[in-house]
Amino acid sequence: MKTLCHQCKTEMIAGCKVTVEGGMYGLKISRKGGGLFRRASAKPKAAVCPKCGYTALYIDNPSEFTR
Repeated sequence: MKTLCHQCKTEMIAGCKVTVEGGMYGLKISRKGGGLFRRASAKPKAAVCPKCGYTALYIDNPSEFTR
């Protein structure tokens, strides 16, 4: 996935791991769906601009949140 920085338009480095300092589990994004087992969740990844340091979070399968 090629991502351009919103600040300086440089190509960002994608696929960086997101963790909480001092924690072992990192972040998780989830959404409760309409049903007993209708739940979407994903671990976010980060893209970092090597020029200005701008950082953006993203998930690999956003379509799972629209079901």
